[in-house]
Amino acid sequence: MREPTVTPTQIERFFPEDEIIVSKTDLKGRITYANQTFLKIAGFTEAEVLGQPHSIIRHPDMPRCVFKLLWDTLHSRQEIFAYVKNMSRNGDHYWVFAHVTPTFDERDQVVGYHSSRRVPDRSQVELFTGLYQQLLDEERKFPDWRQGMEASTQMLLNVISAKKMEYDEFIFSV
Repeated sequence: MREPTVTPTQIERFFPEDEIIVSKTDLKGRITYANQTFLKIAGFTEAEVLGQPHSIIRHPDMPRCVFKLLWDTLHSRQEIFAYVKNMSRNGDHYWVFAHVTPTFDERDQVVGYHSSRRVPDRSQVELFTGLYQQLLDEERKFPDWRQGMEASTQMLLNVISAKKMEYDEFIFSV
């Protein structure tokens, strides 16, 4: 597993455009499945990730508000798309365009989550790098992380609202 003290290397990794990173989690976000593309780019073995929180690949450049939006959307039984900067075991990073959906059982109960990640458009990576930095800067203004997350969430909603769009429209229009 990646140690919590891993320092980002500022080195970007890439995966082939014809491959998709796939993972599944339980209701608490613990990994129950990871495909070979996930394992290769993240630098883990299957045994090392199974049962671990999906946040094992969270990059410190990702604002908390993005994950709040993701979880709020999933808890409302809806799918979400997002640009995400992840961190490999050794501190390298990789960008993805993620599509995360709830997984339902035969009784229409949510039993987990499924994420498919594709290679993102490079111009979107540049745009989201800047936006996420602004959101992180807002989060860091507050000594309490919860207040920072709420402030950055409001900032993100204001950015989307200023464009007179809903989140889904925004993510596909940029």
